[in-house]
Amino acid sequence: MNFGFLGIQFGWGLQMANMSAIFEYLGAEADQVPILWLAAPMTGLLIQPIIGSLSDNTWGPLGRRRPYFLGGAIFASLALLAMPNVSALWMAAGLLWILDSSVNVSMEPFRAFVGDLLPEEQRTQGFTLQSLFIGLGSVAAAAMPWLLTHWGGLAVSVSSADLAEAGTIPPAVKWSFYIGAAVFLGAVGWTVISTTEYPPDDLEAFQAQQRQRSQRNPLAQGWGVVEEIRDAWTGMPPVMKQLAWVQCFSWLGLFCLFLYFPPAMARDLFGAPDQSSPLYGEGIEWAGVCIAFYNLICLGVAFVLPRFAARTSLKLTHTVCLLAGAAGLASLALVPSPQWALLSMVGIGVAWCSMLSMPYAILVGSLPDNKTGIYMGLFNFFIVVPEVIASLGLGWVVNHWLGDSRLGAVVLGGGFLLIAAIVMQRVQDPVAAVPPLTVH
Repeated sequence: MNFGFLGIQFGWGLQMANMSAIFEYLGAEADQVPILWLAAPMTGLLIQPIIGSLSDNTWGPLGRRRPYFLGGAIFASLALLAMPNVSALWMAAGLLWILDSSVNVSMEPFRAFVGDLLPEEQRTQGFTLQSLFIGLGSVAAAAMPWLLTHWGGLAVSVSSADLAEAGTIPPAVKWSFYIGAAVFLGAVGWTVISTTEYPPDDLEAFQAQQRQRSQRNPLAQGWGVVEEIRDAWTGMPPVMKQLAWVQCFSWLGLFCLFLYFPPAMARDLFGAPDQSSPLYGEGIEWAGVCIAFYNLICLGVAFVLPRFAARTSLKLTHTVCLLAGAAGLASLALVPSPQWALLSMVGIGVAWCSMLSMPYAILVGSLPDNKTGIYMGLFNFFIVVPEVIASLGLGWVVNHWLGDSRLGAVVLGGGFLLIAAIVMQRVQDPVAAVPPLTVH
């Protein structure tokens, strides 16, 4: 059921670990990087509620959610193949919009998929298994350039002469994206082939509703989706409203990491003066290893988190994990050498695992069964808004307040995670059995 997340996260992990560096290779300045990342939150804001609504109202040979898994995977894989061959900054930015749109089409229905197929007492385990596969995919994606360099003999940096040619991207990065395209499509395809969805309780009534919707003109169909999204927004459950603030501050903190950690490692910790320096390539490579390491921690924590939640509560579990993440990000300002950054990654990995599972485990029990897809799409709004804020404003903060320090932006993210842990105390904690995670 969750294996497709391995492929989705492999593609997304390549994007997280390498796009800022690709932008800089193509000539972007530090304060331009956030605005170039605007594709990620904007596509989520526009696409996820729409896909959630459409998948709630779909039934066909592939079921309800699986057509969207497969369609998104095909287009995302094509975008991954094209991305490392771009020759201009505007091409990379435009292709990122296509890639992110496709990833969102595949990813959004997966959250509802777990809610559809699992009974309440297994949902925390199901969402935690998503964290497990997300961790596996992220580890592989982040470490791939390093593996191809040290085991495959490919270059991870470019020379000054090559850098003068627009669009020169290291071979190790290129082949990582090619491999990512195959993994994305293969893993999602496996989930599509190997799982079976349950039809609606009253299939005849559902099919009659589908026929009625299909007979409307496209404008009426689109307005119907807008009305459904509006009604879901105004009828948002109280727990979802409480979690909204937690999600906003959590993802604002993590987006600081996603935007600036690889360049921060290269410039602030390795001391690279610019992209043509060999130290820059080494720093980006080591940042990939660090990202792989915190995702490896996430993978391990996925086995422990349900047990801890069962003995305490979902609310306390998520609070502790957010505090660990805040400490991890803040401690990067104190590391004496790049190798010590691995210790900071432990706290980040703990927070990452919890952010991928605990909010959804808390939320899903409060949602109506026939609206899970659209509410999961709307819940993504509280991830998207802080990402838009970061994309539009973080570059100005880095330029005017942080002296172009990429590392300062990453450390700032720790403060946002601390605020998220504080506002988590306002969330109503559901009382539900949380079985220990078992993997067969």
